[in-house]
Amino acid sequence: MPILIDKHSRILIQGITGREAAMITKHTLDYGTPVLAGVTPGKKGETVHGVPVYDTVKEAVREHGVNTSLVVVPPAFALDAVLEAIDSGIKVIVVTTENVPQHDAIKMLTAAKREGVRIIGPNTVGMINPRDRVKLGSIGGDNPDRCFVPGTVGVISRSGGMTAETSWMVKRAGFGVSTSIGIGGDSLIGSSIKDLLELFEKDPETEAVVTFSEPGTAFEEEAAEFIKAGGYTKPLISYIAGHFTEAMPEGTVFGHAATMISGDYGRPSRKMQKLREAGAYVVEQYDELIEALRSILGVKAGKEA
Repeated sequence: MPILIDKHSRILIQGITGREAAMITKHTLDYGTPVLAGVTPGKKGETVHGVPVYDTVKEAVREHGVNTSLVVVPPAFALDAVLEAIDSGIKVIVVTTENVPQHDAIKMLTAAKREGVRIIGPNTVGMINPRDRVKLGSIGGDNPDRCFVPGTVGVISRSGGMTAETSWMVKRAGFGVSTSIGIGGDSLIGSSIKDLLELFEKDPETEAVVTFSEPGTAFEEEAAEFIKAGGYTKPLISYIAGHFTEAMPEGTVFGHAATMISGDYGRPSRKMQKLREAGAYVVEQYDELIEALRSILGVKAGKEA
């Protein structure tokens, strides 16, 4: 079974009338995911691909009982959008917005933690549950079935694009995914690898988890400590990209804002060491994920897709 989103999710898109949000709405509906409402202040009465638009989240909650929100708004409005969703009782919020100011990120994440709200992102491609054909965000684009097929492997990725690629590797190995999640490329995010491993541990139908990691942050080290403490007991297969960054000047930022090394902090080699010490299977090359999955899950897969 999936985590966080399923056929019972009642979805709202904040900022739905924007160009990117309207495109995401169409792709989401085409995939079979029901989007019940959208919110853009001042646009009440309009529709986007048949989805009714309201001025406030409270109106959308009152009219449709929405419980899950996708936030697709400019950085200056992200904090207000998230706080409005939290105040209206939304319990799962996916924040796609990039370049959210750090002070705003701290405020939204603090409010979410206080109210028991789950946030994915900011700066996330979103998440997808192929079994129930539910997706939030741009994940999968207009053809999610190419990479995402139903199965029992959870996927967690720091990179948006590699969320799809890693799920495709799972497919090539002969398996499918339960839930695939891009956690976001920022250093301040709502759900870390450890947070999601905790959820996958409780899911009886997730047999293993694959993670795609990058330099920067202590997310992998935190996950390793969680595994050592017994919080996650299923197979974990990990790949950490960016080994070349260790030879670059300290403090260099690569791609995502959080992809930065300082001293031992954020080094791929340290992440690999800590995960291995915790019992995770860490591959040296990305394409080794296929054989690792087949070996660990004990299934003889057929021809690659």
